[in-house]
Amino acid sequence: MSDSTKDFQIKWHGSTLIVIPSGDIESMKWDLVEQAADVVMEPLEETDVPLVIFDLSAVDYFGSVFLSLMLRCHKAVKPKGGELVLCGASPMASELLQVTALDTLWAIYSTREEAIEALAG
Repeated sequence: MSDSTKDFQIKWHGSTLIVIPSGDIESMKWDLVEQAADVVMEPLEETDVPLVIFDLSAVDYFGSVFLSLMLRCHKAVKPKGGELVLCGASPMASELLQVTALDTLWAIYSTREEAIEALAG
């Protein structure tokens, strides 16, 4: 199953949902957050223990709108015993995650393969 919007793609790897934002995700408007969250979270509602990877490899930087989307997904995943992790963060994105202390909330992996392996283990 694969779904996409202008701002990101959604793919499945087994039972793991992979969200792949586009390079211009930082320009995502506030009014699109609800729509984006619905597209991302709909399959999570049907999953007993949701596993989610946000693959940031195409993203240099993102702002508060995208952070709020990731936090919203995190809040949907954690109560069900699931996990949300990140991979492929650029140096600028990594710095933002450190400054906001979100790197303590989510595990961050270098590659999608490492993230998939970590969730599978």
